[in-house]
Amino acid sequence: MKRVHVDDVENSLQPAAVMRPLTGALGLTDLALNYYELEPGDSFAFAYHSHEVQEEAFYVISGTATFETEDGPVEVGPDEVVRFDRDEFQRGWNRGDGSVRALALGAPLEYGNQQKLRYCATCDAETDTNLRAAADEEDAVVAECVECGAETGRWYRGSMDGEVP
Repeated sequence: MKRVHVDDVENSLQPAAVMRPLTGALGLTDLALNYYELEPGDSFAFAYHSHEVQEEAFYVISGTATFETEDGPVEVGPDEVVRFDRDEFQRGWNRGDGSVRALALGAPLEYGNQQKLRYCATCDAETDTNLRAAADEEDAVVAECVECGAETGRWYRGSMDGEVP
């Protein structure tokens, strides 16, 4: 048995005020488990994305999360769970005025190929995206368009003012 307190796990650099990766802390080998706290405008992910191998489920503890899907937005409230199949595109947000607390579960642990789509103003299109550590700033993540190399987003640890990119 392995037991951890969520607050004892370091906050990861994500487009959410708080994302604590519980997978390693618990020694999980077949399941990804992450705890999130989203302030208004925060997101669970860097991009509208799909996983080739992994299916994901989000359990909303409090607040309401809004997921962008191929069929339009889907709101998931407290004590509700939403599941996304392999290769199904989604991106979850906090579009409300209060905070959202949720658990994200993914299985198997490996993603396989992950397609990440973001709007690129240079290409004027949704394009595949690469994520990397920012070369010009410590503790920042940058999204770059695969087609032209333009920066399409930048994130810092903790909550960001306004809606995250």
